[in-house]
Amino acid sequence: MTRCTNCNYKWSLKETLKLGFSKKGKDCPNCCERQYISADSQRWFTLGYLSLLFVPFLLFNIKLSNKDEPMW
Repeated sequence: MTRCTNCNYKWSLKETLKLGFSKKGKDCPNCCERQYISADSQRWFTLGYLSLLFVPFLLFNIKLSNKDEPMW
């Protein structure tokens, strides 16, 4: 499951989904540190329609980052 890189707080599925639709990241509910989806996780979501088949699996494997990393 997704965890904060600062405080190791375990994000809920609902919080992870909100982060996925946020372009500017989201604050951790526990420590208020800004978190972003890591570049590796972003690449998995850019596979187009193929990624839609694996959405349930991908949601549990999202990694967070303290920095807004470029995708490529």
